[in-house]
Amino acid sequence: MGQHKTKLGLIGAGTIGKRHLQAISEVTQAELVAIVDTDPLAQSIAIKTNASFFSSTRQMLREIQPDGVIVCTPTEVHLEPVLSSLEFNAHVLVEKPIAPSLEEAQQIIEFSKRFNRQVLVGHHRRYSEQMQQTKRMMEKGVLGELVGVTGIWATRKADAYFELEWRKQRTSGPVLINLIHEIDTLRYVCGEIASISAKVSKGIRDHPKEETTALLLEFHSGALGTFLLSDVTPSPWTWEQATGENPNFPKTSQNVYRFIGSKASLDFPNLVLWRHAGNEPDWLHEISPEVIESEIGDAYAEQIRHFCAVIKGKEEPRINAVDATKTLKATLAVFEASEKGVGIRL
Repeated sequence: MGQHKTKLGLIGAGTIGKRHLQAISEVTQAELVAIVDTDPLAQSIAIKTNASFFSSTRQMLREIQPDGVIVCTPTEVHLEPVLSSLEFNAHVLVEKPIAPSLEEAQQIIEFSKRFNRQVLVGHHRRYSEQMQQTKRMMEKGVLGELVGVTGIWATRKADAYFELEWRKQRTSGPVLINLIHEIDTLRYVCGEIASISAKVSKGIRDHPKEETTALLLEFHSGALGTFLLSDVTPSPWTWEQATGENPNFPKTSQNVYRFIGSKASLDFPNLVLWRHAGNEPDWLHEISPEVIESEIGDAYAEQIRHFCAVIKGKEEPRINAVDATKTLKATLAVFEASEKGVGIRL
């Protein structure tokens, strides 16, 4: 007999929802059984994928009883579909950020505990093999003691991206949509963040949301970090362009992070390790690069595979609601730090 597939429902068939649909199709353990969307045009997607279509989350949960649900609605409307799914005993994978506020994130944590169901959050980079390789190198001390890290995410989003009004708001600005990925990357690789200082600006586009952000971070380990974010400038320096994970964005293969250690430093995502020759790692000795080999897989597909394994009790969540709330807290501190003009202790 074939292995029982994990029945998954998708709530929200927009841009990121379609990316999850593609990932589901690549995972043999997963079966898409339902799509929920308030836009009737999304029914054509359900027809193409042989999934049932609903305009109501609760109706879908009652009739289909999926094993797991993937929530891809706009951030400000994450709460209701997540809580309803947990109430109907479905495990949840919710897109990042987990919620627009810490209060709503805490509600999700409490419901997860009450109904004994897992909530995973879509910080998909944790499933990247390049990211896993970097984390292993950190844990093995290949770089020595982490001294600092610098990163950049800068691009010009297309004007058409903002035709949806909710994308102009702060809850869907680059801090909560894009920088939160970077904050989670930094937490995952470098350890917990102790404090954040930030400056936020806007003015290129006439939107309520922010456009450019500069960060100074201190980690509990004592390491320091800087990060620059902007969604109004042409550049080759974003995770998406660097890794080529999204075919919609032409690949540039440019490094977007540099991890600086006491023994060596690492360019990421190309995984170029820089070390001095000889026993003394100082500027009097030649420094040379070593390319670290790493597989390049589909992080979204690996995330779906992992979600199915968690549902079946075969794996522990790589990032649950509690962990994701720490990332949200650090990200929201960016706004507070900018508004108050002081560093925020976490």
